[in-house]
Amino acid sequence: MKILIPTAKEMNSKGVQYPFQKLNEKSKEIIREINKFTIDQLSKLYKIKYDSAKVERSRILDLIDERSYSYEAIHLFDGLMYRNMKRDNLLDEEKAYLVSNVFITSSLYGIINVYDKISEHRLDFLQNIKVNNKNLKTYWRNSFDDFVRDEDLVVSLLSSEFEEVFSKEIRENFVKIIFKEEAGNVLKTHSTISKKARGRFVTKLMENNVYTLEQIKQVTFDDYVFREDLSDDNKIIFVARRGD
Repeated sequence: MKILIPTAKEMNSKGVQYPFQKLNEKSKEIIREINKFTIDQLSKLYKIKYDSAKVERSRILDLIDERSYSYEAIHLFDGLMYRNMKRDNLLDEEKAYLVSNVFITSSLYGIINVYDKISEHRLDFLQNIKVNNKNLKTYWRNSFDDFVRDEDLVVSLLSSEFEEVFSKEIRENFVKIIFKEEAGNVLKTHSTISKKARGRFVTKLMENNVYTLEQIKQVTFDDYVFREDLSDDNKIIFVARRGD
């Protein structure tokens, strides 16, 4: 089983630092392309202020010169999903579960394990850049497809932005996990609900050593329960009842 999770824009570089981890050739090609951008161009590319683009330019140069510090991905990424995931004081078997089963889909590094070491960067699949005349989704597609092609169970906690990197035939075999809240007989979902629930869900999978689809359906947390009436073979929906 492989569990796929997204990256996060928010990063926390206050954790344990490691020496620079060499990039694979595909990642180097991306960095060489981004290195062509001026600070003003980076500001437009990322839709950020000049000062933030200046910081990103510095990060790119550090990656080019191989002087960036590296951090374990699970601790560097610090968005809502990651902050709601158990990351510290893990039992040996819990960490082993994450190492074996949980993987991050990165637009710079490719598919990496949560404990792989990476450097700070802002890039994601929304950026309109071309590498070898391909956008980032097309650039990574074969590598991403190959990573999961022979897996019996691929659990996707990805947004459509990240899932679309995979080819349609591969995506059709994913089991997508969706979280909704119900209030006044109205079902709703939004980004904040989904991000928090993804982190808590991964924690429960890890704590309970979950490996099968039937075990996934038994997972409960924060009032979320599996709803068979809303789910199908490729879509597992968890719903939490909230006050009217």
